Amino acid sequence: MSMLDPEVWAGKIHVNGWRAGSGGSRSVTEPATGDSLGEIGVATAEDVYEASSKAAAAQQDWAGRKPAERAAVLRRAGELFEQHADEVKEWLVRETGGIDAKAALEADIAAAECHEAAALPTHPHGEVLTSNADHWSLARRRPAGVVSVISPFNFPLILSIRSVAPALALGNAVLLKPDPRTTLSGGVSIMRVFEEAGLPEGLLQLLPGEADTGKAVVDAPEVRIVSFTGSTPAGRKIGQAAAAHLKRAHLELGGNNAQIVLPGADVAKAASAGAFGSFLHQGQICMATGRHLVHESLHDEYVAALADKARTLPVGNPATEQVAIGPIIDEGQLKNIDSLVQQTVQAGATLAAGGTHDGPYYHPTVLSGLTADMPAWREEIFGPVAPVLPFSTTDEAVEIVNSSAYGLSVSVLGNVGEAMPLADRIASGKIHINEQTVADEANAPFGGWGDSGTGSRFGGAQANIDAFTETQWLTMRPDIADYPF
Repeated sequence: MSMLDPEVWAGKIHVNGWRAGSGGSRSVTEPATGDSLGEIGVATAEDVYEASSKAAAAQQDWAGRKPAERAAVLRRAGELFEQHADEVKEWLVRETGGIDAKAALEADIAAAECHEAAALPTHPHGEVLTSNADHWSLARRRPAGVVSVISPFNFPLILSIRSVAPALALGNAVLLKPDPRTTLSGGVSIMRVFEEAGLPEGLLQLLPGEADTGKAVVDAPEVRIVSFTGSTPAGRKIGQAAAAHLKRAHLELGGNNAQIVLPGADVAKAASAGAFGSFLHQGQICMATGRHLVHESLHDEYVAALADKARTLPVGNPATEQVAIGPIIDEGQLKNIDSLVQQTVQAGATLAAGGTHDGPYYHPTVLSGLTADMPAWREEIFGPVAPVLPFSTTDEAVEIVNSSAYGLSVSVLGNVGEAMPLADRIASGKIHINEQTVADEANAPFGGWGDSGTGSRFGGAQANIDAFTETQWLTMRPDIADYPF
Protein backbone atom coordinates (compact mmCIF):
# COMPACT_ATOMS: atom_id res chain seq x y z
CA MET A 1 0.00 0.00 0.00
CA SER A 2 1.32 3.48 -0.87
CA MET A 3 1.70 6.05 1.89
CA LEU A 4 -1.13 8.16 0.45
CA ASP A 5 -3.49 5.30 -0.41
CA PRO A 6 -7.07 6.68 -0.37
CA GLU A 7 -8.19 3.63 1.58
CA VAL A 8 -6.65 5.32 4.62
CA TRP A 9 -7.99 8.87 4.34
CA ALA A 10 -10.94 8.95 1.90
CA GLY A 11 -13.85 10.85 3.45
CA LYS A 12 -12.07 11.18 6.79
CA ILE A 13 -10.52 13.66 9.16
CA HIS A 14 -7.92 12.75 11.79
CA VAL A 15 -8.78 13.13 15.48
CA ASN A 16 -6.68 10.60 17.39
CA GLY A 17 -7.08 8.39 14.35
CA TRP A 18 -8.83 8.46 10.96
CA ARG A 19 -12.60 8.78 11.13
CA ALA A 20 -15.51 10.38 9.31
CA GLY A 21 -15.90 14.10 9.80
CA SER A 22 -19.10 15.32 11.40
CA GLY A 23 -19.46 17.75 8.49
CA GLY A 24 -19.65 14.92 5.97
CA SER A 25 -17.30 14.96 2.99
CA ARG A 26 -16.49 16.99 -0.10
CA SER A 27 -14.82 16.31 -3.40
CA VAL A 28 -11.32 17.52 -4.23
CA THR A 29 -11.24 18.76 -7.83
CA GLU A 30 -8.31 18.64 -10.24
CA PRO A 31 -8.06 22.23 -11.59
CA ALA A 32 -6.81 21.17 -15.03
CA THR A 33 -9.67 18.77 -15.81
CA GLY A 34 -12.45 19.36 -13.32
CA ASP A 35 -12.26 15.68 -12.37
CA SER A 36 -12.63 14.54 -8.78
CA LEU A 37 -9.43 13.30 -7.12
CA GLY A 38 -11.30 11.84 -4.18
CA GLU A 39 -13.37 12.73 -1.15
CA ILE A 40 -12.02 14.36 1.98
CA GLY A 41 -13.71 14.50 5.35
CA VAL A 42 -15.02 17.82 6.67
CA ALA A 43 -14.59 18.77 10.32
CA THR A 44 -17.19 20.74 12.27
CA ALA A 45 -16.53 23.06 15.20
CA GLU A 46 -17.43 20.18 17.53
CA ASP A 47 -14.75 18.02 15.89
CA VAL A 48 -12.24 20.83 16.39
CA TYR A 49 -13.03 21.27 20.08
CA GLU A 50 -12.70 17.53 20.65
CA ALA A 51 -9.42 17.43 18.75
CA SER A 52 -8.08 20.41 20.69
CA SER A 53 -8.87 18.78 24.03
CA LYS A 54 -7.17 15.56 22.99
CA ALA A 55 -4.19 17.45 21.62
CA ALA A 56 -3.73 19.30 24.91
CA ALA A 57 -3.80 16.02 26.82
CA ALA A 58 -1.14 14.48 24.58
CA GLN A 59 1.05 17.61 24.53
CA GLN A 60 2.13 17.49 28.16
CA ASP A 61 3.80 14.11 27.78
CA TRP A 62 5.38 15.14 24.47
CA ALA A 63 6.85 18.32 25.98
CA GLY A 64 8.45 16.18 28.68
CA ARG A 65 10.12 13.80 26.23
CA LYS A 66 13.88 13.96 25.89
CA PRO A 67 15.04 16.30 23.12
CA ALA A 68 16.60 13.35 21.27
CA GLU A 69 13.21 11.60 21.09
CA ARG A 70 11.49 14.56 19.50
CA ALA A 71 14.42 15.14 17.14
CA ALA A 72 14.30 11.51 16.00
CA VAL A 73 10.65 11.82 14.94
CA LEU A 74 11.40 14.98 12.93
CA ARG A 75 14.41 13.37 11.23
CA ARG A 76 12.34 10.35 10.32
CA ALA A 77 9.62 12.61 8.89
CA GLY A 78 12.21 14.32 6.69
CA GLU A 79 13.46 10.96 5.46
CA LEU A 80 9.92 9.86 4.64
CA PHE A 81 9.29 12.98 2.58
CA GLU A 82 12.45 12.14 0.65
CA GLN A 83 11.51 8.47 0.19
CA HIS A 84 7.96 9.26 -0.95
CA ALA A 85 8.79 12.39 -2.96
CA ASP A 86 7.46 11.01 -6.26
CA GLU A 87 4.10 10.11 -4.74
CA VAL A 88 3.82 13.47 -2.99
CA LYS A 89 4.77 15.34 -6.18
CA GLU A 90 2.10 13.54 -8.20
CA TRP A 91 -0.60 14.72 -5.81
CA LEU A 92 0.81 18.25 -5.79
CA VAL A 93 0.72 18.49 -9.59
CA ARG A 94 -2.81 17.20 -9.89
CA GLU A 95 -4.33 18.94 -6.88
CA THR A 96 -2.70 22.38 -7.15
CA GLY A 97 -2.22 22.59 -10.93
CA GLY A 98 1.47 23.27 -10.41
CA ILE A 99 4.17 22.16 -12.83
CA ASP A 100 6.50 19.31 -11.92
CA ALA A 101 9.38 21.62 -10.94
CA LYS A 102 7.13 23.47 -8.51
CA ALA A 103 5.95 20.19 -6.99
CA ALA A 104 9.56 19.01 -6.66
CA LEU A 105 10.43 22.25 -4.87
CA GLU A 106 7.61 21.70 -2.38
CA ALA A 107 8.64 18.11 -1.69
CA ASP A 108 12.28 19.11 -1.24
CA ILE A 109 11.48 21.97 1.11
CA ALA A 110 9.10 19.78 3.13
CA ALA A 111 11.97 17.40 3.84
CA ALA A 112 14.31 20.31 4.59
CA GLU A 113 11.82 21.86 7.02
CA CYS A 114 11.68 18.60 8.97
CA HIS A 115 15.46 18.24 9.03
CA GLU A 116 15.88 21.85 10.18
CA ALA A 117 13.22 21.36 12.84
CA ALA A 118 15.03 18.25 14.10
CA ALA A 119 17.77 20.57 15.39
CA LEU A 120 15.37 22.68 17.46
CA PRO A 121 14.94 20.32 20.44
CA THR A 122 18.67 20.58 21.22
CA HIS A 123 19.05 24.26 20.36
CA PRO A 124 19.65 26.58 23.38
CA HIS A 125 16.24 27.51 24.78
CA GLY A 126 17.10 30.42 27.02
CA GLU A 127 19.75 32.61 28.57
CA VAL A 128 21.34 33.39 31.92
CA LEU A 129 20.43 36.89 33.08
CA THR A 130 22.43 39.20 35.31
CA SER A 131 20.80 40.22 38.58
CA ASN A 132 21.46 42.49 41.58
CA ALA A 133 19.70 39.97 43.81
CA ASP A 134 21.48 37.03 45.43
CA HIS A 135 20.02 34.45 43.09
CA TRP A 136 20.46 32.92 39.68
CA SER A 137 18.17 34.43 37.07
CA LEU A 138 17.21 32.61 33.87
CA ALA A 139 14.94 33.27 30.91
CA ARG A 140 13.87 29.99 29.35
CA ARG A 141 11.60 29.05 26.48
CA ARG A 142 8.76 26.63 27.18
CA PRO A 143 6.34 24.97 24.73
CA ALA A 144 3.22 27.08 24.20
CA GLY A 145 0.84 24.09 24.26
CA VAL A 146 -1.53 23.70 21.31
CA VAL A 147 -0.77 25.50 18.03
CA SER A 148 -3.31 25.93 15.22
CA VAL A 149 -1.94 26.01 11.66
CA ILE A 150 -4.19 27.36 8.89
CA SER A 151 -2.67 27.02 5.42
CA PRO A 152 -3.68 28.11 1.87
CA PHE A 153 -4.02 26.38 -1.51
CA ASN A 154 -1.09 27.71 -3.51
CA PHE A 155 1.94 26.03 -1.87
CA PRO A 156 -0.05 23.83 0.48
CA LEU A 157 2.72 21.46 1.56
CA ILE A 158 5.38 24.10 2.28
CA LEU A 159 2.98 26.53 3.92
CA SER A 160 1.70 23.84 6.27
CA ILE A 161 4.92 22.01 7.14
CA ARG A 162 6.93 25.17 7.86
CA SER A 163 4.74 25.68 10.96
CA VAL A 164 3.82 22.07 11.77
CA ALA A 165 7.40 20.78 11.94
CA PRO A 166 8.95 23.41 14.25
CA ALA A 167 5.86 23.56 16.46
CA LEU A 168 6.04 19.80 17.03
CA ALA A 169 9.81 19.82 17.45
CA LEU A 170 9.53 22.43 20.22
CA GLY A 171 7.12 20.30 22.24
CA ASN A 172 3.71 21.53 21.08
CA ALA A 173 0.67 19.75 19.69
CA VAL A 174 -0.82 20.96 16.40
CA LEU A 175 -4.28 21.38 14.91
CA LEU A 176 -3.82 21.52 11.12
CA LYS A 177 -6.56 23.10 8.99
CA PRO A 178 -5.52 23.04 5.32
CA ASP A 179 -7.44 24.70 2.50
CA PRO A 180 -10.18 22.22 1.50
CA ARG A 181 -9.16 22.57 -2.17
CA THR A 182 -5.69 21.15 -1.41
CA THR A 183 -6.23 19.00 1.67
CA LEU A 184 -4.38 16.01 0.22
CA SER A 185 -1.16 17.92 -0.40
CA GLY A 186 -1.40 20.31 2.53
CA GLY A 187 -2.84 17.97 5.13
CA VAL A 188 -3.11 14.26 4.39
CA SER A 189 0.50 13.94 3.20
CA ILE A 190 1.80 15.54 6.42
CA MET A 191 -0.51 13.49 8.63
CA ARG A 192 0.58 10.25 6.98
CA VAL A 193 4.28 11.13 7.17
CA PHE A 194 4.14 11.84 10.89
CA GLU A 195 2.07 8.72 11.52
CA GLU A 196 4.77 6.64 9.84
CA ALA A 197 7.51 8.63 11.59
CA GLY A 198 6.21 7.51 14.99
CA LEU A 199 4.65 10.73 16.28
CA PRO A 200 2.55 9.80 19.34
CA GLU A 201 -1.21 9.89 18.92
CA GLY A 202 -3.01 13.16 19.52
CA LEU A 203 -0.14 15.52 18.75
CA LEU A 204 -1.20 16.25 15.17
CA GLN A 205 -4.89 16.50 14.31
CA LEU A 206 -6.10 17.04 10.73
CA LEU A 207 -9.24 19.18 10.45
CA PRO A 208 -10.20 20.17 6.88
CA GLY A 209 -13.14 22.52 6.54
CA GLU A 210 -14.47 25.92 5.63
CA ALA A 211 -14.67 29.21 7.54
CA ASP A 212 -16.51 27.77 10.54
CA THR A 213 -13.72 25.21 11.01
CA GLY A 214 -11.15 27.99 10.75
CA LYS A 215 -12.98 29.99 13.39
CA ALA A 216 -13.05 26.99 15.71
CA VAL A 217 -9.31 26.29 15.48
CA VAL A 218 -8.78 29.88 16.66
CA ASP A 219 -11.47 29.83 19.35
CA ALA A 220 -10.67 26.42 20.88
CA PRO A 221 -9.68 27.18 24.49
CA GLU A 222 -6.56 25.03 24.53
CA VAL A 223 -5.04 26.81 21.52
CA ARG A 224 -2.43 29.40 22.49
CA ILE A 225 -0.87 30.28 19.12
CA VAL A 226 -2.38 30.57 15.64
CA SER A 227 -0.12 30.37 12.57
CA PHE A 228 -2.01 31.63 9.51
CA THR A 229 -0.94 31.99 5.89
CA GLY A 230 -3.43 33.49 3.47
CA SER A 231 -5.03 36.68 2.21
CA THR A 232 -4.78 39.98 4.04
CA PRO A 233 -8.57 40.33 4.58
CA ALA A 234 -8.78 36.83 6.06
CA GLY A 235 -5.65 37.49 8.13
CA ARG A 236 -7.20 40.58 9.67
CA LYS A 237 -10.18 38.50 10.82
CA ILE A 238 -7.91 35.78 12.23
CA GLY A 239 -5.85 38.40 14.06
CA GLN A 240 -8.94 40.05 15.53
CA ALA A 241 -10.38 36.72 16.68
CA ALA A 242 -7.07 35.66 18.25
CA ALA A 243 -6.67 39.01 20.00
CA ALA A 244 -10.15 38.71 21.52
CA HIS A 245 -8.91 35.53 23.26
CA LEU A 246 -5.46 37.01 24.09
CA LYS A 247 -3.79 34.52 21.76
CA ARG A 248 -0.76 35.18 19.59
CA ALA A 249 -1.39 35.14 15.85
CA HIS A 250 1.46 34.84 13.36
CA LEU A 251 0.12 36.21 10.09
CA GLU A 252 1.84 35.74 6.72
CA LEU A 253 -0.40 37.54 4.28
CA GLY A 254 -0.56 38.93 0.76
CA GLY A 255 1.93 40.92 -1.23
CA ASN A 256 2.22 43.22 -4.22
CA ASN A 257 5.91 42.71 -4.67
CA ALA A 258 8.14 44.92 -6.78
CA GLN A 259 11.08 44.19 -9.05
CA ILE A 260 13.29 47.22 -9.72
CA VAL A 261 15.39 47.10 -12.89
CA LEU A 262 18.21 49.64 -12.57
CA PRO A 263 19.82 51.48 -15.48
CA GLY A 264 22.50 49.41 -17.17
CA ALA A 265 20.99 46.08 -16.10
CA ASP A 266 21.12 43.11 -18.48
CA VAL A 267 17.65 43.31 -20.00
CA ALA A 268 17.49 39.69 -21.17
CA LYS A 269 18.37 38.40 -17.70
CA ALA A 270 16.08 40.91 -16.02
CA ALA A 271 13.16 39.86 -18.22
CA SER A 272 13.88 36.22 -17.42
CA ALA A 273 13.84 37.01 -13.70
CA GLY A 274 10.65 39.02 -14.12
CA ALA A 275 8.91 36.25 -16.05
CA PHE A 276 9.83 33.70 -13.39
CA GLY A 277 8.67 36.00 -10.59
CA SER A 278 5.34 36.83 -12.21
CA PHE A 279 4.42 33.59 -13.97
CA LEU A 280 5.68 30.78 -11.71
CA HIS A 281 2.68 28.73 -10.54
CA GLN A 282 0.46 31.04 -12.58
CA GLY A 283 1.37 33.93 -10.29
CA GLN A 284 -0.54 32.32 -7.41
CA ILE A 285 2.22 33.06 -4.89
CA CYS A 286 2.29 35.68 -2.14
CA MET A 287 5.85 36.54 -3.25
CA ALA A 288 5.00 36.82 -6.96
CA THR A 289 6.32 39.88 -8.79
CA GLY A 290 3.24 42.08 -9.05
CA ARG A 291 4.98 45.33 -10.04
CA HIS A 292 7.86 45.74 -12.49
CA LEU A 293 9.62 49.10 -12.09
CA VAL A 294 12.04 49.56 -14.99
CA HIS A 295 14.33 52.49 -15.60
CA GLU A 296 13.02 54.59 -18.46
CA SER A 297 16.16 53.92 -20.53
CA LEU A 298 15.33 50.18 -20.56
CA HIS A 299 11.54 50.23 -20.34
CA ASP A 300 10.54 49.58 -23.95
CA GLU A 301 13.20 46.90 -24.47
CA TYR A 302 12.18 45.21 -21.21
CA VAL A 303 8.46 45.20 -22.07
CA ALA A 304 9.22 43.66 -25.48
CA ALA A 305 11.45 40.96 -23.96
CA LEU A 306 8.97 40.13 -21.20
CA ALA A 307 6.04 40.02 -23.64
CA ASP A 308 7.99 37.69 -25.91
CA LYS A 309 8.55 35.30 -23.01
CA ALA A 310 4.88 35.51 -22.04
CA ARG A 311 3.77 34.59 -25.56
CA THR A 312 6.12 31.60 -25.84
CA LEU A 313 5.71 29.93 -22.45
CA PRO A 314 3.87 26.61 -22.96
CA VAL A 315 0.47 26.41 -21.26
CA GLY A 316 -1.41 23.22 -20.42
CA ASN A 317 -2.11 20.38 -18.01
CA PRO A 318 1.11 19.75 -16.04
CA ALA A 319 0.00 16.20 -15.24
CA THR A 320 0.08 15.20 -18.91
CA GLU A 321 2.32 17.76 -20.68
CA GLN A 322 5.67 19.48 -20.25
CA VAL A 323 4.44 23.02 -19.63
CA ALA A 324 5.50 26.17 -17.80
CA ILE A 325 1.99 27.42 -17.00
CA GLY A 326 -0.76 25.27 -15.53
CA PRO A 327 -4.39 25.96 -14.58
CA ILE A 328 -5.74 28.55 -12.17
CA ILE A 329 -6.98 26.89 -8.97
CA ASP A 330 -10.69 27.53 -9.62
CA GLU A 331 -13.15 29.58 -11.65
CA GLY A 332 -13.60 32.22 -8.97
CA GLN A 333 -9.90 33.03 -8.93
CA LEU A 334 -9.74 33.03 -12.74
CA LYS A 335 -12.62 35.52 -12.98
CA ASN A 336 -10.95 37.81 -10.45
CA ILE A 337 -7.68 37.81 -12.42
CA ASP A 338 -9.44 38.58 -15.70
CA SER A 339 -11.54 41.30 -14.11
CA LEU A 340 -8.46 43.15 -12.82
CA VAL A 341 -6.75 42.88 -16.21
CA GLN A 342 -9.78 44.09 -18.18
CA GLN A 343 -10.43 46.97 -15.76
CA THR A 344 -6.82 48.07 -16.17
CA VAL A 345 -7.00 47.93 -19.97
CA GLN A 346 -10.25 49.89 -19.92
CA ALA A 347 -8.49 52.47 -17.73
CA GLY A 348 -5.94 53.02 -20.51
CA ALA A 349 -3.19 50.43 -20.07
CA THR A 350 -1.69 48.60 -23.06
CA LEU A 351 -1.96 44.84 -23.35
CA ALA A 352 1.51 43.80 -24.54
CA ALA A 353 0.77 40.05 -24.24
CA GLY A 354 -1.91 37.72 -22.95
CA GLY A 355 -5.11 38.96 -21.38
CA THR A 356 -7.03 35.90 -22.52
CA HIS A 357 -7.83 32.46 -21.14
CA ASP A 358 -8.81 29.04 -22.45
CA GLY A 359 -10.84 27.13 -19.91
CA PRO A 360 -8.89 27.16 -16.62
CA TYR A 361 -5.68 28.42 -18.28
CA TYR A 362 -4.97 32.15 -18.06
CA HIS A 363 -2.32 33.14 -20.56
CA PRO A 364 0.75 34.96 -19.20
CA THR A 365 -0.04 38.64 -19.44
CA VAL A 366 2.11 41.77 -19.71
CA LEU A 367 0.65 45.26 -19.19
CA SER A 368 2.38 48.55 -19.98
CA GLY A 369 1.35 52.19 -20.16
CA LEU A 370 0.03 52.06 -16.61
CA THR A 371 -0.44 54.65 -13.93
CA ALA A 372 -0.01 53.88 -10.24
CA ASP A 373 -3.75 54.11 -9.53
CA MET A 374 -4.77 51.38 -12.00
CA PRO A 375 -6.20 48.15 -10.48
CA ALA A 376 -3.53 45.76 -11.80
CA TRP A 377 -0.80 47.95 -10.29
CA ARG A 378 -2.51 48.76 -7.01
CA GLU A 379 -3.94 45.35 -6.07
CA GLU A 380 -2.56 41.87 -5.51
CA ILE A 381 -3.67 39.92 -8.61
CA PHE A 382 -2.64 36.38 -7.66
CA GLY A 383 -2.44 35.44 -11.32
CA PRO A 384 0.12 35.36 -14.19
CA VAL A 385 0.12 39.10 -14.82
CA ALA A 386 3.14 41.41 -15.09
CA PRO A 387 2.38 45.15 -14.97
CA VAL A 388 5.37 47.34 -16.01
CA LEU A 389 5.94 50.99 -15.07
CA PRO A 390 8.96 53.19 -15.92
CA PHE A 391 10.88 55.32 -13.40
CA SER A 392 13.43 58.06 -13.94
CA THR A 393 15.37 58.23 -10.63
CA THR A 394 16.08 55.79 -7.83
CA ASP A 395 14.35 58.17 -5.42
CA GLU A 396 11.20 57.82 -7.52
CA ALA A 397 11.56 54.02 -7.57
CA VAL A 398 11.87 53.86 -3.77
CA GLU A 399 8.84 56.12 -3.37
CA ILE A 400 6.75 53.94 -5.70
CA VAL A 401 7.78 50.70 -3.98
CA ASN A 402 7.07 52.06 -0.51
CA SER A 403 3.72 53.55 -1.57
CA SER A 404 2.16 50.09 -1.40
CA ALA A 405 0.57 48.98 1.86
CA TYR A 406 2.23 45.59 1.31
CA GLY A 407 5.83 44.85 2.29
CA LEU A 408 6.73 41.23 1.65
CA SER A 409 9.43 40.83 -1.02
CA VAL A 410 11.37 43.19 -3.28
CA SER A 411 13.89 42.42 -6.04
CA VAL A 412 16.56 44.87 -7.23
CA LEU A 413 18.38 43.98 -10.46
CA GLY A 414 21.52 45.68 -11.70
CA ASN A 415 24.63 47.29 -10.26
CA VAL A 416 25.16 46.10 -6.67
CA GLY A 417 26.66 49.42 -5.67
CA GLU A 418 23.40 51.14 -6.62
CA ALA A 419 21.20 48.36 -5.24
CA MET A 420 22.67 48.21 -1.73
CA PRO A 421 21.69 51.74 -0.69
CA LEU A 422 18.17 51.09 -2.01
CA ALA A 423 17.86 48.07 0.26
CA ASP A 424 18.31 50.35 3.27
CA ARG A 425 15.45 52.56 2.13
CA ILE A 426 12.84 49.97 1.16
CA ALA A 427 10.21 48.77 3.65
CA SER A 428 10.01 45.03 3.02
CA GLY A 429 10.44 41.83 4.98
CA LYS A 430 12.71 40.41 2.24
CA ILE A 431 14.97 42.07 -0.31
CA HIS A 432 16.80 40.11 -3.03
CA ILE A 433 19.55 41.82 -5.01
CA ASN A 434 20.04 40.33 -8.49
CA GLU A 435 17.42 37.66 -7.80
CA GLN A 436 13.67 37.69 -8.40
CA THR A 437 11.06 38.02 -5.64
CA VAL A 438 10.09 34.38 -5.07
CA ALA A 439 12.46 32.68 -2.61
CA ASP A 440 12.20 30.52 0.50
CA GLU A 441 14.75 28.53 2.49
CA ALA A 442 14.03 26.43 5.56
CA ASN A 443 16.76 28.10 7.63
CA ALA A 444 15.98 31.71 6.62
CA PRO A 445 13.51 33.99 8.44
CA PHE A 446 10.40 34.66 6.37
CA GLY A 447 7.69 37.27 6.79
CA GLY A 448 6.31 40.58 5.64
CA TRP A 449 5.63 44.06 6.97
CA GLY A 450 2.51 46.20 6.80
CA ASP A 451 -0.43 44.52 5.09
CA SER A 452 1.84 41.56 4.32
CA GLY A 453 1.74 40.34 7.91
CA THR A 454 3.28 40.49 11.34
CA GLY A 455 6.94 39.99 10.43
CA SER A 456 9.34 37.04 10.31
CA ARG A 457 7.64 34.17 12.12
CA PHE A 458 8.83 31.29 9.98
CA GLY A 459 12.24 29.84 9.18
CA GLY A 460 15.50 29.81 11.09
CA ALA A 461 16.03 28.56 14.62
CA GLN A 462 15.46 31.82 16.46
CA ALA A 463 12.35 32.84 14.51
CA ASN A 464 10.78 29.42 15.10
CA ILE A 465 11.65 29.38 18.80
CA ASP A 466 10.21 32.88 19.18
CA ALA A 467 7.09 31.85 17.26
CA PHE A 468 6.18 28.58 18.97
CA THR A 469 7.34 28.92 22.59
CA GLU A 470 6.60 31.14 25.57
CA THR A 471 9.25 32.89 27.65
CA GLN A 472 9.42 32.02 31.35
CA TRP A 473 11.50 33.86 33.96
CA LEU A 474 13.03 31.48 36.50
CA THR A 475 15.07 32.43 39.59
CA MET A 476 16.68 30.25 42.25
CA ARG A 477 18.80 30.61 45.37
CA PRO A 478 20.30 28.05 47.74
CA ASP A 479 18.05 28.89 50.73
CA ILE A 480 14.70 30.54 51.30
CA ALA A 481 15.17 34.30 51.16
CA ASP A 482 14.66 36.53 54.22
CA TYR A 483 11.70 38.92 53.95
CA PRO A 484 10.65 41.80 56.25
CA PHE A 485 7.11 40.47 56.79
